[in-house]
Amino acid sequence: MAANKAPFKTTFEPSEVIRPIFTGGAIALENGARILATTLGEDAVLTDIKTGKHITTVEGDGELISTLTLTPSGSHLIICSRSQAMRIYSLKKTSDSIEPQLLRTLKPHTTPVLVLAVDRTSTLLATGGTDGSIKVWDINGGYVTHTFRGPSVLVSALHFFELAETSTKSDASKENRKRKKSNSTDGVESEGVPSAARFRLASGSQDGKVRIWDLHKRSVVANLDSHVSDVRGLDYSPTQNTLVTAGRDKTIRWWDTRSWKARKVVPCFELVEAVGFIGNGQLTYTAGSNGRLRIWNTENGQELTKEQAPSPEVEAFVGSFYLPELSFIVCVQVDHTLSLFDTPSDAHASSQLPPPEPFRRISGTHDDIIDLRYLLPDHSALALATNSEDIRIVSVTEPKPGSQPLVSSEYFGQDIALLKGHQDIILSLDADWSGHWVATGAKDREARLWRVDPANNSYTCWATFSGHAESVTAVALPRSPPAEGSKAYADPLSHPPSFLITGSSDQTIKKWEIPREPLQGAKSAIRAVYTRKAHDKDINAIEINYQSRLFASASQDKTVKIWSVEEGEVQGILRGHRRGVWSVSFAPPTTPVLQGEQGSVAGKGIILTGSGDKTLKLWNLADYTCIRTFEGHSHTVLKVAWLNIPPPEERSKKPILCASAGGDGLVKLWDVNNGENDCTLDNHEDRVWALAVHPDTNMIVSGSGDSTVTFWKDTSSETQTATNEAALKRIEQEQELENYEYVGAYREAITMALQLNHPRKLQSLFERVVNSRTPDVDSLSGLKAVDEVLASLSDDQLFLLLLRLRDWNTNARTAPMAQRILWTLVKSYPASRLSGLNVKGARGQKSLKEVLNALKVYTERHYKRMEELVEESFLVEYTLQEMDSLAPALTNMKLVENGDIDVVMTS
Repeated sequence: MAANKAPFKTTFEPSEVIRPIFTGGAIALENGARILATTLGEDAVLTDIKTGKHITTVEGDGELISTLTLTPSGSHLIICSRSQAMRIYSLKKTSDSIEPQLLRTLKPHTTPVLVLAVDRTSTLLATGGTDGSIKVWDINGGYVTHTFRGPSVLVSALHFFELAETSTKSDASKENRKRKKSNSTDGVESEGVPSAARFRLASGSQDGKVRIWDLHKRSVVANLDSHVSDVRGLDYSPTQNTLVTAGRDKTIRWWDTRSWKARKVVPCFELVEAVGFIGNGQLTYTAGSNGRLRIWNTENGQELTKEQAPSPEVEAFVGSFYLPELSFIVCVQVDHTLSLFDTPSDAHASSQLPPPEPFRRISGTHDDIIDLRYLLPDHSALALATNSEDIRIVSVTEPKPGSQPLVSSEYFGQDIALLKGHQDIILSLDADWSGHWVATGAKDREARLWRVDPANNSYTCWATFSGHAESVTAVALPRSPPAEGSKAYADPLSHPPSFLITGSSDQTIKKWEIPREPLQGAKSAIRAVYTRKAHDKDINAIEINYQSRLFASASQDKTVKIWSVEEGEVQGILRGHRRGVWSVSFAPPTTPVLQGEQGSVAGKGIILTGSGDKTLKLWNLADYTCIRTFEGHSHTVLKVAWLNIPPPEERSKKPILCASAGGDGLVKLWDVNNGENDCTLDNHEDRVWALAVHPDTNMIVSGSGDSTVTFWKDTSSETQTATNEAALKRIEQEQELENYEYVGAYREAITMALQLNHPRKLQSLFERVVNSRTPDVDSLSGLKAVDEVLASLSDDQLFLLLLRLRDWNTNARTAPMAQRILWTLVKSYPASRLSGLNVKGARGQKSLKEVLNALKVYTERHYKRMEELVEESFLVEYTLQEMDSLAPALTNMKLVENGDIDVVMTS
């Protein structure tokens, strides 16, 4: 029964984390299109591109990564950093993970390496330095095979290739004639062409020059004076016998690799950052500053994609990655987004192509997470305000057989859509009861309403609300659902919310009626129902209560005002915070009567606020007084939210909780009735700006300035069950231990006492064994069964026993027993086992060394004491011997005194 009385404990564990994987720089993919390697500041991140799962993070050397690459086979990862070091890792793959192991660290150049290239066999690596030198390395051996020195100009592009045999026939005949003079035929193919003779390395420099290096002859075979600016892309097609180059001089050039003369020069009117052949080389792609993927006919240089308007500057391409084995091209945007495009087939080489659109976008980083909300009736999507002009919508469901979420995605956290329309950073967002309608407010002084319809891939701006004089810092939509059975309830996509409340840095609030039909471009057609001068400083948050009759506005002027929705009149003012108020939240309608510091308060009339004074406050809306203050954050409380109210039958054991997010990077859960901090969630490294609670599962979502979104799963029930089971199991084991001890089964009893970590029981058992009146012959401890137990301990059990022996050895009463058991251990294990214990609890060798030193010190003390006792025993023995020699004389004296012997005196 005691096991069922374990106190209820609130616990949350991070179940999923949407984290940044790319902050600009180089990316790489293997041939199998599984491992994506990206640069994340000083570290490299490996991601499974098919499932979106984080594989591992390879920690850097403290300096920013200058470039990285993967071998096509995915066997090695090469990382170069600003410290001028190059690290080569081997990637050991298992069914569900990849383990990078550092093979070697090299210093390839005296300047940082900015560009890398690996050949198709994954054996050769080329490095290009900023000093113009190029080195070719054997990846497995780690040594230099070639060194090429050009002008002292930054190397901007490298590419390994093998010339088609038709391009080397004349060279082959010369080589064969030379080889006929010798008997050696090593390295000669059936056609007589040396296997190494076709290997080439193309390099592009910042001065616009392209050089072709012959790896066999170790010299330049062609100098292509073509571009007048950085060469950013190189690729070779053996079927076309063509090399393509492109650069920031806004031109693309195709070269005949037999004569090394230009076949075609085409101006493309944009800075080209990447170029390559598709398939058999009949098509060429380019990516550049216009942010558009463009497809060209290799033969005639004609652009096949229809004319495309340039993308915004933040969507410009700064690089791309493509391998012939892949079915897609990855383009890298300025905002660190990776756009994946399907590759057209060679059959399109003579037809016009529609403007390519990415079939998937991967956000390298979401930047600061300013605000977030669950979307859609099944809460399968999440809207993120990410310190940008767009709202990002991501999937928050795992694809499962048989389930049909409203948002279809291949993995958790996949980018679904962008809500584009604002001209400046979005500061706040809100969603209605259905999750199909999203309101946003931005620095462009506008609020917008968006209609989210993933089933039809429709994400449109329904209306724009313009009228504030400064940034729109807060928006709120009504959260009360319409009556069940109504048209609005059955078809929320066709029935937008009835109104919108906005707050601004201009210190005013506005109420807007939302049109029944979309109004695009007609800003003047929507006018505010009313405008009120609300506060003396910026408005930080607005919330509408569940009945849509009241709303609250929180401001930097340290106050929260309660307003009537209909008239826009102040109903009450909450004063008490010492700093600006950042967040406000009405209690759910199912909230029961709460216990405040002054007594019981009706739960429906409660509101929660969070402030820059590091506190949360609970307020009674009946008289607008503070009924409880929560203290515990070490920084500003930026967001507050209510967790789901437990059902009536569970309220006796489950507390009513609210959550707060702070500038200290922590999320704290509070027991509303007693004001205690029930649980602290720590998984962020920066301010936690955003907080949301899943209305069904109680999942907490927190978004931070560290670009991560953490999903906290409520594990309270599982923890309670596990605690009860553990308590019950322990009771059973303790009873089992008593039974073993009672029947004298020392082997099983000692094993169980070690397992349960019962020091007193273990001590009594060992004392009974050591002091046994009938010890086993040749037993180290006293019983051979105990010897066997002590000789078969795990590292954890052995370390735990050494800890106990250390404690027992300090007491003179228990030291003999401890010394006997320690002697048994020393005789049972080699010294290497005792000195090299691999123990989690030991926290490395330091604490193990401390334990062994403590045993040594007290053991030496005991031996010294025993030596002193032995020396003293010699003195006692000598004294007794002397006393024995005096014993007859003493006896005679005694007889004389008693008158039994006459004494004759002589002179």
